[in-house]
Amino acid sequence: MMMLLALLSCEEKPRKPIENLTKSEMKSSMEKANRYLLNEEEEDIDNYVRRHGLTMVSTGTGLRYQIMKHGSERQVEKGDKVVLEYELHSIAGDLIYSSQNEGPKVFVVGDGSVESGLDEAMGYLHYGDVAKLIIPFHLGYGLHGDDRGIPEYATLVYTIKITDNQ
Repeated sequence: MMMLLALLSCEEKPRKPIENLTKSEMKSSMEKANRYLLNEEEEDIDNYVRRHGLTMVSTGTGLRYQIMKHGSERQVEKGDKVVLEYELHSIAGDLIYSSQNEGPKVFVVGDGSVESGLDEAMGYLHYGDVAKLIIPFHLGYGLHGDDRGIPEYATLVYTIKITDNQ
């Protein structure tokens, strides 16, 4: 009973209804919400990296990558058609997709046909590399997921091997 009284006595000030917010107030509210989401995701990624003992490179966009095994000296370039063997997990560790089940991922680098984080990662890799990538939701499937296995706001963890170019 004491807890109920304490909760009832801690009422928040009434908030303005959304339809009464000015554009500036709405923008400020959205920026605050986005900052909160990004900070939460960054903390989740930092914890994942620490738990798994990874030494990852962070790019300016938020992509993180680590080359686990170096391949050839030939770098992947924009316009190359690449073939990836991969496993895609959620940051919680759940397997979402893999080339073993779905077949290899084949795409042209820079054509926008894959998540922007995966596309960006190709610019740091060479043929034959085995790499781990952490792709924040804004570089992956964003607010909505993919309507199959990737949920909304999903931070993606790829383990990839660039096997070929065609």
